[in-house]
Amino acid sequence: MTIPDTNRNAILEAALKIAPFEGWTALTLKRAARDAGYPDGSAELYFENGVGDLLTFWSAELDREAEAAISKLDLEALKIRERVTQGVLARLSTFGPHEEAARRASSRLVLPDLAATGLKHVWQSADMIWRAIGDTSTDANYYSKRAILSSVIASTTPVWLSDQSEDKTNAKAFLDDRISNVMRFEKMKWRVKNATKDFPNPAELLGQLRYSGLDVLARPKRGRARRRRYSR
Repeated sequence: MTIPDTNRNAILEAALKIAPFEGWTALTLKRAARDAGYPDGSAELYFENGVGDLLTFWSAELDREAEAAISKLDLEALKIRERVTQGVLARLSTFGPHEEAARRASSRLVLPDLAATGLKHVWQSADMIWRAIGDTSTDANYYSKRAILSSVIASTTPVWLSDQSEDKTNAKAFLDDRISNVMRFEKMKWRVKNATKDFPNPAELLGQLRYSGLDVLARPKRGRARRRRYSR
């Protein structure tokens, strides 16, 4: 049976009022389902794996909200660094009035039972941002870009949530520093790749040595052994 997202959204909205005080627990999910007007015991129907599923649903909703905000940007007028920065800011801004709930969620997602879930959320957010700003890579860059941006999001989120200033000055400065580090790394990687583009591929050389007959270099030189035998 397909459960409409409106049902889950109703429970999520109720949970966002409870979590800042009680944290993200099984009891929070149970109370949220009741407050949303659903009978006791129905929470497992909407979130089969408990509060982890509830947090995954919230993260996905925030990703969708951020993606919609990014789609309204004039991306063609922005450099890649600006696109990435605006993408991360769009995602962080989705916490809105629920920053305390987000802080409690961050604390919950580092516990052993949900640590993998938390990492998955960050990866999915990084993937959403790259896709939203126009990234079409499919090679190794696909993974390296998302891994690096995941680290940026993971390190910036607690700074954002702890910055109580209205314009998030400190958090934005921290993010700018992290993006600078990423761009320096990308420039260095591009320079190395460009400088070594004409270098022979080691794997190809090994293949040639193995299959093109050059492996005779590794064979024992029988003539030399024969000369030594007759010279005795």
